[in-house]
Amino acid sequence: MQISNSFISFTRPSNLRNSFTINGISRTSTTPPPPPRITLSSQELQTRTETTLEWHSICSHLSTFTSTTMALSLARNSRIPLGQTLDQSQTLLDQTTAALLLPRPLDFSGIDDVTEIVRGCVGGDLKSISELCAVKRTIGSARAVFEELLGISSNDDDESFDRYSSLLEILQNCDFLTELEQKIGFCVDCNLLVVLDRASEDLEIIRSERKRNMEDLESLLKEISTRVFQAGGIDSPLVTKRRSRMCVGIRASHRSMLPDGVVLDSSSSGATYFMEPRDAVELNNMEVRLSSSERTEELTVLSLLSAEIAKSESEIVYLLERIMELDLASARAAYARWIDGVCPVLTQETAVQTEVSAIENHLSVDIEGIQHPLLLHSYLTSARSVLKLETGNGAAEPEKILDNESDPPVPIYIKIKSGTNVVVISGPNAGGKTASMKTLGLASLMSKAGLYLPAKNRPSLPWFDLVLTDIGDHQSLEQNLSTFSGHISHICKILEFTSRQSLVLIDEIGSGTDPSEGVALSANILQYLKDRVGLAVVSTHYADLSQLKEQDPRFENAAMEFCLETLQPTYNILWGGTGNSNALSIAKSIGFDEKVLHRAHEWMEKLMPDKQNEWKGMLYESLVEERNALKAQASRAASFHSEVMELYREIRDEAQDLERREAAIKENETQQILGEIQSAKLQIDEVVRKFDDQIKTISPDQFNALVRESEAAIASIVKAHSPVDEFSIGETDNSSYVPQIGEQVLIKNLGNKMATVVEAPDDNGTAMVQYGKVKVRVKKNDIRAIPSRERSTVTSLPDQRRLAKLQRKFKRIPNDANNDMEASYGPMIQTSKNTVDLRGMRVVEASHHLDMAISASRSKELLFIIHGMGTGVLKERVLELLKNHPKVAKFEQESPTNYGCTVAYIK
Repeated sequence: MQISNSFISFTRPSNLRNSFTINGISRTSTTPPPPPRITLSSQELQTRTETTLEWHSICSHLSTFTSTTMALSLARNSRIPLGQTLDQSQTLLDQTTAALLLPRPLDFSGIDDVTEIVRGCVGGDLKSISELCAVKRTIGSARAVFEELLGISSNDDDESFDRYSSLLEILQNCDFLTELEQKIGFCVDCNLLVVLDRASEDLEIIRSERKRNMEDLESLLKEISTRVFQAGGIDSPLVTKRRSRMCVGIRASHRSMLPDGVVLDSSSSGATYFMEPRDAVELNNMEVRLSSSERTEELTVLSLLSAEIAKSESEIVYLLERIMELDLASARAAYARWIDGVCPVLTQETAVQTEVSAIENHLSVDIEGIQHPLLLHSYLTSARSVLKLETGNGAAEPEKILDNESDPPVPIYIKIKSGTNVVVISGPNAGGKTASMKTLGLASLMSKAGLYLPAKNRPSLPWFDLVLTDIGDHQSLEQNLSTFSGHISHICKILEFTSRQSLVLIDEIGSGTDPSEGVALSANILQYLKDRVGLAVVSTHYADLSQLKEQDPRFENAAMEFCLETLQPTYNILWGGTGNSNALSIAKSIGFDEKVLHRAHEWMEKLMPDKQNEWKGMLYESLVEERNALKAQASRAASFHSEVMELYREIRDEAQDLERREAAIKENETQQILGEIQSAKLQIDEVVRKFDDQIKTISPDQFNALVRESEAAIASIVKAHSPVDEFSIGETDNSSYVPQIGEQVLIKNLGNKMATVVEAPDDNGTAMVQYGKVKVRVKKNDIRAIPSRERSTVTSLPDQRRLAKLQRKFKRIPNDANNDMEASYGPMIQTSKNTVDLRGMRVVEASHHLDMAISASRSKELLFIIHGMGTGVLKERVLELLKNHPKVAKFEQESPTNYGCTVAYIK
């Protein structure tokens, strides 16, 4: 194959470009004139939010689960895609779910980031063989990933195929550049990293000439070196290369043996010269020329391949983007397994106008037991390290992680009812207000990025276009901003860019200034936010802000729980309530001076008219006590439920074990019956064989006697294999029977099943018996002793019924001496060899099958044909075929009660 200068052109629909925008736009700092004001764009506000919420740490954790360098770099730089619409975020979540359902992880090995190589080719650079092979390997590996995904999908049904559709859509419109891969593979050996002879005709000719020239040169030099050796000019024949020319070794004292030879080099001692013989000069010159031509032709091939890659730049870059997107989906799935996450449900804002007031029914947040992702990752990492030290492997199983000595992060329950726009969280310092808000913010970003949440059940939250935060100290000496000025300036910018689909998180709103002014300013900011934001969550120590709920239902209160007994926060959120700061209690717990605390209490009494706050505190304590009582009741109910479920599982396991034992008993009975049938068949076959042997030598007068003798022998065989007596369990007088411990008995209420006595009857007339693993107390009257024959032979009623059925099959031979034809067929015994089962076949197939069976039957043989009843079509065809078949003497119904089997007598 010779590369032509005409390159392949590819087209791709323009709408297949990645529709996600990447975060991480660089900030531009300005120094505005006083009064100080920060000029920020919405993207920069979002970037600041991500910094505040430590989004880069989440991305860093995700990067550890990536497989390609492209996805690794994107995650480490916090540039993983965020859905810019609800549909885009839902698509990312669907991809994560599909990746979780894969039976095995996709193999991304062999895929390299060849973007720089492709750009170099576009710029006209000549790429090396290894770089060309990297492009070939990446294209082939990308196609292998797609084929692997197709193979996994094709193993399931259509419904299961839809599970992986979101992953298949990523790559289904990609061009895998098969022809480019084949061209590189045709021209280059990627194992040896050499250009192959077949790459071009000129290269093949040059290498052929060079090979022939080198053979001539080596042959000449070997001959000369051997002559020098034989003349004592060298210790052993030596052919080598010096200065890129082939030569021979010779002692300096014998250089005259090579007249007109050229000295190319000498040994370090000067005793040995490396000389090029005169006859080898032209051959060496030819080698140099051919080597140069070969290198030139190789560079031409590499240049053409580089140009091919440059021509396919857009296809390769697009393919790498899709592979990176697929790798990120797999990484999100692996991260979800790591944190034991669940898929969130994203909802969209809806507006409902009422007649009373224009109250909009916006968002509903329902997240149960979510743990802060960063705290959870630290806990899991610590647990995995401990487990690896103890067990020697790094598999972090959730049930083993629970045994870790360190405490997992406290789960948070976020319940914001529909129609709420602003939530005011109050409570003590270090109670978890900030951590709770950060958890909600991270949950929103993770959902937008297609990440599962470390929560319980199925968390539900709205999709937010922007997550804007004001958390932390914004003091800046460089920009002449105090803590309060930085705080208010940032809130002002948030108010400028917020929308009806935005989430706003503000910590300690209105702090850093006079409390009365702070309350007034904060209240009006919240009033402004309620009409312009999707959801705002703010924390405060101002009790007056909690009264906004009484004026507008779009406000909601929440409080961080504080244990008055231990004087420690519990980090639980009490939705709908208000909390006290408990500053004096906290100060007391850390050892503050009692005098200072006493004076502080006196000041509080002056500031609280009519003990209103004290009553609120008493009411709060009462509610906490009631809640603790309800929690205790719930704990007892959960314990009772656990016991019931344990008993249920035990009974279920016993039921499964009973089914297994019943199947084993049936199997044992079947084998016994089959053994007896086989034994009876062998004995009857022996009687029939003797009958056939003797019937040839007897006279007609002796025939009846022989028949009666054979009948008697068969009857004795049947009697020997029949039960001696019928075993039945009836109602008998059981008053005098006393079961003993360890005795096997029959239990009436268990369907006359066999059980073992573990406790003798008590005064109430009940005994404890064990049936399998289950122990139960039954009445003495329901216990029956097992008869002696049952103990010895363990012959059950089903056995007797089977043997009775076998006995009915042993029909007597006709006694009529004149019916010689019927008597010659022998006893009517059905076996597997003389039975043909036509059930389930079509009429044509059954006719063919029956005809073959009749043709294969021997003379004077019985053929049992099982056709069943069904619609009767098959039976009619069987009877018609038997009636017209030349080998069938006659046919009849197998028994008066069996209409599904016909017996044919073969002539």
